Amino acid sequence: MNQTPDREGPASRFPTIRQVEAGAVLRWLQAGWNDCRRGGLASLFYGACFATTGWLMQVVFAQAYALFAGLTTGFLLLGPFLAMGLYDLSRRIELGEPPQLIPTLAAWRPNLANVGLFAAVLAVVLLVWARASIIVFALFFAGGLPSFGDVVRIVLTFEQVDFALVYFAVGGFFATFVFAIGVIALPLMLDRKTDAITAAIASLVACGRNPGPMLLWAACIVVLVGIGFATFFFGLIATMPLIGHATWHAYRDLVEREGQTCPVDE
Repeated sequence: MNQTPDREGPASRFPTIRQVEAGAVLRWLQAGWNDCRRGGLASLFYGACFATTGWLMQVVFAQAYALFAGLTTGFLLLGPFLAMGLYDLSRRIELGEPPQLIPTLAAWRPNLANVGLFAAVLAVVLLVWARASIIVFALFFAGGLPSFGDVVRIVLTFEQVDFALVYFAVGGFFATFVFAIGVIALPLMLDRKTDAITAAIASLVACGRNPGPMLLWAACIVVLVGIGFATFFFGLIATMPLIGHATWHAYRDLVEREGQTCPVDE
C-alpha cells in the first residue's frame, strides 16, 4: 500500500494522517461488508433505525414535502454521530470481542463532552439545511408547495432544471462540509478519546491529503444512500451498516495507530 505518513513530534497529540490510494475504498467496503456479516442482527438493528426514522418522517410530514425533503436528507447529516454504534461494533470485532449490541448503544459515553459537542454542531447544520430547503422550495414554487410525486417528476424529467441544480448545490454544500469535518472525526474520538476540535481538523487534513480517495468514498456514500432512498428507505437497513463499518476501516487506513510508523491495514 502506497502510504507516506506524516511525522509528528513525540509530544504531539495530533494523529498522523497517511496517504492512501484510490483502491483503498474497495478495501474499506469489503472490510465493512465482512463486519456486517459478523455483526449480524446488531448491525441490522442500526440500519433498521435509519429506515424507521425515514418512514416516521414520511408519515409525520406527509403534507409538507419541502420540510420532509430537508429533514430526510438532513437527517443523514447526523449520520456520523448516529453510526457510532457501528464504529464500536467494528472496533470490538477488530479486538476479537463478540459483536454484542447492548454495549455499543452507549459508545459515546467515555468521551461524552466532545462527542456531544460534535453532535451539537451537526444538529445546527441540520437545522440550517432544513430551513434552507424550505426557502429553495418557496423560491421556485411560489404558487404553493408541490406534492412528493411532483418533486420526483420534476427532478426525473428535468422539468425545472434550475430548481434541481440550486437544491442539490445547496444540499451538496452542507453535505461536503459535514463530510470534510466528520469523515474520521467520530471514529477518532471513539478510539482515542480525542477532543472534538482536534478530530475535526484531523478529518480535514485527511481529506486534504487524500482528495481522490475521499471524493471516491463520498461518491460511494451518495450512491449507497441513494439506493436506500430509492427503495423507500428499505435499502438503508443494509446500506447504512455497510457505510458505518466501512468508515471505521477508512479511519484505520487513514490514521496511523499510536506507537506505529508502518501501514497497519493490508
